[in-house]
Amino acid sequence: MKQTTHFELDEIHDKLYSAVISDALDSLGLRHQAIQGGLKPFTGVGKLVGRCKNTLWADLYHEDPDPYALELKAVDSCKPGEVLIAAAAGSLRSGIWGELLSTAALNSGCRGAIVDGAVRDVSKMREMKFPVFALGTCVYDSLHRQRVVDLDVPVEIDGIRIAPEDLIFADEDGIVVIPAGVEAEVLNRAMQKVTAENITRDAIKNGMKALDAYKKYGVL
Repeated sequence: MKQTTHFELDEIHDKLYSAVISDALDSLGLRHQAIQGGLKPFTGVGKLVGRCKNTLWADLYHEDPDPYALELKAVDSCKPGEVLIAAAAGSLRSGIWGELLSTAALNSGCRGAIVDGAVRDVSKMREMKFPVFALGTCVYDSLHRQRVVDLDVPVEIDGIRIAPEDLIFADEDGIVVIPAGVEAEVLNRAMQKVTAENITRDAIKNGMKALDAYKKYGVL
């Protein structure tokens, strides 16, 4: 599995947040890397970072001859440090992610799931403290309603391209995707800005005017 150049996933999780990562992406001219489609944390865990394990979903209107096949393959093949991405085009036709898939994913070392669709078994997943970001909930099973049609391929959520192994960061402010080719630079810039923001915040707390702090430190 691809590793970050300087930072481990736990360090990124603990020190960074989506807004500062978005600012770092902006500074490189990548101004459209945030998913704005209304995905929210559903299980009481408000932050998630990892490498993308992609699944592409489609709605069904006929009986599925081989139900659950690819979604189970995707979960069982998830590696430690990965985040399961369910690209379902925003469909709320069924709850495509729930307790059993979360249990299997957790056993595989998966760090969480981001679902561009609906989930169910929320209370059970909350008990597990398994991070899940989704559009909403639906009590219906995915059987004969939705299925995985491909995995480990590039997908899109809210017009944002997500390639396998890209780094994804989600918190209560939003979800940002860091393309592999700029990962090291984005993380370096984000870490530097966090340090600068801390200095600026302390200066303002100590009485410096916000404008003066911005003029001195160049951070807002």
